[in-house]
Amino acid sequence: MGDWGDFHVAMVGATAALAGLVIVAASVNIGEIVKAPALTARLGTAIAGLVLALVVSAVGLAPGVPAALYGSIAAATAVMAAAFALSAARRIFADHDARNRLRGVKAGLGFVAPAAYVVGGILMLAGDANAGSSAFALGALLAVVVALTISWIVLVEVLR
Repeated sequence: MGDWGDFHVAMVGATAALAGLVIVAASVNIGEIVKAPALTARLGTAIAGLVLALVVSAVGLAPGVPAALYGSIAAATAVMAAAFALSAARRIFADHDARNRLRGVKAGLGFVAPAAYVVGGILMLAGDANAGSSAFALGALLAVVVALTISWIVLVEVLR
């Protein structure tokens, strides 16, 4: 797993910075965002995905962590992030406003990164550290893309 050190360092810095920026950007219109429960939940999902990538990359930097423990931590953290996505999905489907289109896409987006991390955790537990690390890298990149997408949509939707 030592070959992944530079990637983990980059992801820890990027995800921490992005999580902070998303929170600051949302705080500008927080009064309006909290009036729309689906938007609040979606924003929580975006931040949870970034925290997932941050935690897994940080654990990947810790010396001497066995692959099975790393996989277990990643999978458990992914399940916690998926709980935010589940909450958001429920709120998205409960919102019957005509402007709330593409409910399935909106709801499914939050599960993409956690799914990659669960797969990576399973691969780590099965003893395939390289494939597990590759799944974690995919999950980290997906977490960033999804978080930025959700955040942009929330920030635009709140001003409509």
